[in-house]
Amino acid sequence: MNQTSNLLDEALGLGDPCCAGALSPERIVLIEDCVETSGAFVLHHLVKRALSPVGGVVLFLALAHPFTHYDRILKKLGCNLSIQKDNNRLYFLDMLGIEFPDEMQWDAIEDGLVKMYSKIQGAIEGCSSSDQSCGHISIVIDDLSILEIAARGSVNHDCSLVILNHEDIYQDKEAPKLLSHLLYLAHFIVKAEPLVTGLAVDVHGQLTILKKGNIQNNIYTERARNFHFQVKENGVELFLPGSRC
Repeated sequence: MNQTSNLLDEALGLGDPCCAGALSPERIVLIEDCVETSGAFVLHHLVKRALSPVGGVVLFLALAHPFTHYDRILKKLGCNLSIQKDNNRLYFLDMLGIEFPDEMQWDAIEDGLVKMYSKIQGAIEGCSSSDQSCGHISIVIDDLSILEIAARGSVNHDCSLVILNHEDIYQDKEAPKLLSHLLYLAHFIVKAEPLVTGLAVDVHGQLTILKKGNIQNNIYTERARNFHFQVKENGVELFLPGSRC
């Protein structure tokens, strides 16, 4: 396992044997990035881990990119999504073709969201009724901001939840209710940001992983880990700040 996997897995608690390759059940991971610095590589890493031989099943809700986009990227990381689909390990729900109506058509908006939920429910039921036990389920959403726009601001978990959101679209206004709710519920918040000093040749950004602990005095205790990263052709290299001269 490479350094990137070691650092990410340790920070997200994936080194624990009970995780069986994926996040622990009932865990929510919210990944926040911005235009200058994409955090999609964290989502890709978690999908690969969840689809490892000791992992479970992934329900991928695709709002931003088609299957071919993720299949190409995960192949470079050594994970063939087409094979995983054929083996009923991956349920890819392509939502790019769904058209949400204008904001005043509330009944139609609700109908669109119900249909989307029905697709997720159908995938879970199909997984549960398959010949092989699906085990742990990870639900992945590749762009919460699109879902928030569709919902117009309008969760006993037996699964883990991985969500990518573009934080900088909310800079000029208060975060929407859905995002605020997820920030409260999330067990891990992963923030991908540019370096304060700007881009460097071998450092493309910084990654902060915030782990929420127990509630003390009505607030969460928190522990943060900080890394630098460099985007490469076949993945991303993660390393500790100051470890490169």
